[in-house]
This record gives sequence, C-alpha cells and structure tokens, in this order.
Amino acid sequence: MSAAEQSGRNTSVYAPVHICIAYTSQLVYDIKEALEGIKEKYGASLPSLITFATGPSRTADIEKTLVVGVHGPKEVYVFLVDDKS
Repeated sequence: MSAAEQSGRNTSVYAPVHICIAYTSQLVYDIKEALEGIKEKYGASLPSLITFATGPSRTADIEKTLVVGVHGPKEVYVFLVDDKS
C-alpha cells in the first residue's frame, strides 16, 4: 500500500480487522521483488509513505509473554481477483 493510492498518510493505521482486495498480478515472491516493482512503477517520484502489511504483529518483548496484534489488525483477510489470462 502507498500514500499515492490512499487519501494521505493513514495507510499504517488499521482497524482491528483488515480486508484487502488485490489482483493476482500484484503478488510478488519477496520484498526484493516488491521494491523493484515499486521503483519500476514510480521511478524517482516515490510516494511519501509505503507500507508493507504482512499480518498481525507479534512480540514477546515484555516479560517474554507473546502478544499478537498490538501494532496492526488482529485479523487480516485477503481476497485475490484472478486477472491473468
């Protein structure tokens, strides 16, 4: 997600449930391929904010107790639309 596709810099603020609708052509193998695609799409005019949403956060920093979903949605649903022929 990027600020260029949203209204402002609110892409890093999520509701407890995040629903994503994406095209299969938008899927990439890894972060390296994602960054190359962003560079190819935007060139020198990168958006001011680019967010990689990977799912609920996980941390065990506090007293070694696992906490899920502190910094993002607790649930993520992805609907893929097949746009490849």
